[in-house]
Amino acid sequence: METRLDDTTLTVGEAAERVGLTAYTLRWYEQEGLVSPVGRDSAGRRRYTTSDIDWLMLLTRLRRTGMPVRDMRRYAELARQGDHTLGARRQLFQAHRERVLARMAELEQDLAVLNFKIEVYGQQERAD
Repeated sequence: METRLDDTTLTVGEAAERVGLTAYTLRWYEQEGLVSPVGRDSAGRRRYTTSDIDWLMLLTRLRRTGMPVRDMRRYAELARQGDHTLGARRQLFQAHRERVLARMAELEQDLAVLNFKIEVYGQQERAD
């Protein structure tokens, strides 16, 4: 698939920088089926559209929140199948949200311990 080369498309390096991944990771996402094949210019170089970037931003957020690659792959497959998979996609996201909320609760507890230790050490320093 050839993409018209203009100002609205980005090279693999530009796209990688925009979404905070490496060019290698972008190519890997494509190989893993997380990204539909990206358009190419007349020289065969990948060119990323705004839609591609939006999709990649979603994937990076899912990954950053700890979604396993297998779930990301499942989501990509469902999205490509169309609107009849909306319920399955919602369920996938709801399950992931529960994991994220549980992790956030753990982090809040961890933060409380850190805050306690910082306060204790501050008190000890002031007492010396």
